[in-house]
Amino acid sequence: MADIVIIGAGLSGAVIAERYANVLNKKVLVLEKRNHIAGNCYDYIDEETGLLISKYGAHLFHTNNESVWKYVQQFSEWIRYDHKVVGNVDNQIVPIPVNMETINKLCNEHLQTENEVNEWLSKHQIPCEFPKNSKDIALSRVGNILYEKLFKEYTFKQWNKQPDELDPSVLARIPVRTSMDCRYFSDKYQGLPKYGFTKLVESMLDHPNITVRLNTEYNKNMNIQCEKLVYTGPIDEYYSSSGLPKLEYRSLRFELETHKNVGFIQQNMVVNYPSKDVPYTRIIEYKHLPNQKSSPHSIIVKEYPSDVGEPYYPVPTQYTQELYEKYRTLADKEENVVMLGRLASYKYFNMDQAIANSLDYFNKLLSNK
Repeated sequence: MADIVIIGAGLSGAVIAERYANVLNKKVLVLEKRNHIAGNCYDYIDEETGLLISKYGAHLFHTNNESVWKYVQQFSEWIRYDHKVVGNVDNQIVPIPVNMETINKLCNEHLQTENEVNEWLSKHQIPCEFPKNSKDIALSRVGNILYEKLFKEYTFKQWNKQPDELDPSVLARIPVRTSMDCRYFSDKYQGLPKYGFTKLVESMLDHPNITVRLNTEYNKNMNIQCEKLVYTGPIDEYYSSSGLPKLEYRSLRFELETHKNVGFIQQNMVVNYPSKDVPYTRIIEYKHLPNQKSSPHSIIVKEYPSDVGEPYYPVPTQYTQELYEKYRTLADKEENVVMLGRLASYKYFNMDQAIANSLDYFNKLLSNK
C-alpha cells in the first residue's frame, strides 16, 4: 500500500517521488508505461560504439535558478558544458541563435561592433508592441531577411504550423545576440550529469520508500487507493472519457546512423537545417559531448518532427490553449489528484523548469501543513 502514487518516471515525477520519500517519509509508488525511467531525457551506452546516446533527442541542462542547481547537485557529479548550435543555411555554417557572425555571413555584412549590430537590427526589425504570434516576435527581433532564412521554414517543419499560427512563446525562446557569443544558452549554470541523465534520475529514485514499476500503463480502472495521485502524463489522456477533443502534440522520429572508425561526421554536436528542401530539422552527433571523444566510432541522429508517436511538445495555438483550459477546469475540481509536468500542464518546460515546477509544488504543500 503506497501513500503517494506517481504516474510517470520522468524528471517531474522523480523529483516529487524523491521529496515525498526523503522529506515526508511517505511510501511512494511510481508507475511508468515505458521500459525505463527518466522519461524523454533517458540515455544509454551504445554497445557497439561505447557512446552515451540520448534516445529521445539531445538534452542539455541550463539554469539561473540557484535552488534547482543546488538540488540537482545532490544526485550526480556535473561537467560544465556550454552548448553551441549551428545552422546549415545557404550552404554556409552559421551560429544559432543569431549573432554578429550570423548576420555577417547571411546578409553579406562586415559588422564589427555591438553598436553596429544594434544599428543593423534596428533598421531591419519590424516593431510590434503587442505580438499576437511567433511571426510577430521573430520579425520584431531579427527582421524579414533572417526570419525567412532561419525561422520560417524551420518552424513549419518543427510544428507543422506557420509561425503566425503559433503562440508568441514559441519563437520568444530564441535569443538574439549582438556580440560574437555563439553559446546557445547564457545561463549561469550549464552542464551535464557526469554519467548521464538516466543515472541522475536513478539516484533520485534510489530510496527504500520508493517502488518503481516499469511497463505499467496507468488507467483509472486500476482503482488505486492512496492519499494522493500525481499525474505527469498528457492531461487529455487522463480525461479521455470527458468527451472533449484530444489536445495536439508534436512528436519526433529518430534515424540513427553508426559510423565505424571515423573522426567526427560534422563540426558541431547539433547542426540545424532550416531549409524546406531537407526533411529533417537537425543532426546530432553525440561524440562532441565531454568524455565521449575517446571512441574510434561515431553516431549521428537525424530528427524528423511528426504528428505520430510519443507526445513531446504541446502545440501552442489559440485553439489548443482554449481547449486546455477546459481540461484544467476538470483538474481543478480534483481533491486528491495533482497534474504536474509538461504534458499534464500542456506547457513547454526546459529541464530546470520541470524540476522547479515540482519543487515549487512540494514546497507549497509543506508551507500549507
